[in-house]
Amino acid sequence: MVTKLSEEEKAEIWRAVAAGESFRGIARRLNRSLCAVRWLVNRAGGFAPAPCKRSELRLSLAEREEISRGLIAGETCCAIAWSLGRAASTVSREVAANGGRRGYRAHAADERALAQMARPKVSKIAGCPRLWAEVEARLELRWSPQQIAKSLRQDFASDPEMWVPHETIYTSLFVQGRGSLRKELHRCLRSGRAIRRTQGLAPNGKGKLGKMVMISERPAEAADRAVPGHWEGDLIMGSACKSAIGTLVERSTRFVMLLHLPDGHNAEQVRLAMQRQIMRLPVELRRSLTWDQGKEMADHARFTMDTGIQIYFCDPHSPWQRGSNENTNGLLRQYFPKSTDLSVFSRRDLDAVAAQLNGRPRQTLGWMKPCEKFAELVR
Repeated sequence: MVTKLSEEEKAEIWRAVAAGESFRGIARRLNRSLCAVRWLVNRAGGFAPAPCKRSELRLSLAEREEISRGLIAGETCCAIAWSLGRAASTVSREVAANGGRRGYRAHAADERALAQMARPKVSKIAGCPRLWAEVEARLELRWSPQQIAKSLRQDFASDPEMWVPHETIYTSLFVQGRGSLRKELHRCLRSGRAIRRTQGLAPNGKGKLGKMVMISERPAEAADRAVPGHWEGDLIMGSACKSAIGTLVERSTRFVMLLHLPDGHNAEQVRLAMQRQIMRLPVELRRSLTWDQGKEMADHARFTMDTGIQIYFCDPHSPWQRGSNENTNGLLRQYFPKSTDLSVFSRRDLDAVAAQLNGRPRQTLGWMKPCEKFAELVR
């Protein structure tokens, strides 16, 4: 027989979810089914429900148990109320509302009372049609809830009614009974999930290359992002790793350029695509490039010889050394999901996606857009 999750188990599940533990690991540790853990978290949209606070003026579970014992012993409602220090009308109404003298059960009566205590509120987004329309429009542009919240404060600086915290946007997307936005809009989020989940990065080990200049030798001006023109690059892979798109991100402005690789992603094809893309830039904006140790960089020495741009290589299993590029690759998966044939996308498709990313306000730029920051440097 399958028993319900206890309150202690529910609390432990929410604590473990907040710590980033997997559903499977939680289920195994609590000796519960995976379905039970998923049901609890999915039903709440990934948000731990706020604890229900019981007023001291209301009957407690212990008092309801005393009422149940008194009814079994044949005591009157007045006598039970006197022993509890409550008004007789409080006890009589409690008994009448929960099955009468014969059907009264303390635990069932307490659960019913807790359910009736809930006072669900209409979210701010649902209560303001103008705000609703703005949030939906920006979600459809693949902006994150935090980008939307910050940009609304800038765009409507004198209209507090149009301000909304990013957590309210998440709640409107995920929590049943509180949702005010269209259900399918959660697909516009980077994760595409309908619940909040803690994310992690998996290591990505690749082959060794010869004559590498390591990131430890990269100049300090690149590390502190003080001087523009230092780029980070990588490939995002398509279905069965048979297709790819190259990504280049400028470290100071987070400006994105995408490499079109319709014929494959071997070392020569990647080198030629990088040269075509990066040599369009002014000399001042092509100082260095940081990449991981992927085999697509086998021609790195020739690239440096042809362009004068030094390539620096990250340490193995160290994606944080290309943090801007890793973040951008995550954003790009909104447009190019995994297990997609990336060769079907044209040069025009890639330019349109890059334009959308470069048009998003970024927190790290003081909520400026990368295209605006990049235009300042070009001028």
